[in-house]
Amino acid sequence: MNERRDYKISITVNSRAVSRVIIDPHYKLKHSDSVDDEVILSLVQMLDGKTFAPEAESDGFQYFKTDPLSFNGVNYRLIWLLEKNEIYIGVVNAFRR
Repeated sequence: MNERRDYKISITVNSRAVSRVIIDPHYKLKHSDSVDDEVILSLVQMLDGKTFAPEAESDGFQYFKTDPLSFNGVNYRLIWLLEKNEIYIGVVNAFRR
């Protein structure tokens, strides 16, 4: 599997300024036919200005599931995380609903 990819972004999520998105290649295992980095970056952009409650917290990480996010008329689920005192969103997985 490929390495994680790092992109610059400028959004605010949960009142936190976020300047990077790190995408894990996990989505490519089953969802590469309907998801790519461009779709994921568009989905992450939709988080801007919003506040989300974490699904779980562990070892300084907060884990989130955001569903549905509609992009180009298609609904997706985005599974992502925030790390305490960091300025990035980590995308764990994304897939079509």
